[in-house]
Amino acid sequence: MRIAFLTAPEGVEQVELTDPWQAAVDAGHEPVLVSTESGEIQAFHHLDKADTFRVDEVVGEVSAESFGGLVLPGGVANPDFLRTDGRAVAFVKDFFEQGRPVAAICHAPWTLVEADVVRGRVLTSWPSLATDLRNAGATWVDEQVKICDHGPNKLVTSRKPDDLKAFCEAFLDVFTQEAS
Repeated sequence: MRIAFLTAPEGVEQVELTDPWQAAVDAGHEPVLVSTESGEIQAFHHLDKADTFRVDEVVGEVSAESFGGLVLPGGVANPDFLRTDGRAVAFVKDFFEQGRPVAAICHAPWTLVEADVVRGRVLTSWPSLATDLRNAGATWVDEQVKICDHGPNKLVTSRKPDDLKAFCEAFLDVFTQEAS
């Protein structure tokens, strides 16, 4: 399965990109780095610059139809930037409209709020997003990983880097089931 990993040009929390990416590779999937600009993205370890990664596809030049699922890594700046880019928001919304699975960790649900796809859904995130998610019509829970199927697709969410092992196992399980 081709899996889109959507990030902004800067601000993605590196471990929230690299751990799920490696888990996808190890499971035999094809991860594809999608961003709002071509070239490279700059990842971060919290507030410190980390590694750079080559962009494979640019939002606006690719559609959800090209992928079996979508992973949204966190980082504070990453989803905040993505939610101000109409093409990125439309790309995310398209996965929901097509019923394709989506996985989001930490601050990534901010982009889901902007895409107006959390109403009636149950999800988790970094705790500071709880009010934003509730205001957008979601039910927020403080759980390591939450799988919600109360909508057009399955949505897998997790709170933080400490939850990455459970997050990776859950999204891979869901994405594999959805591909069958």
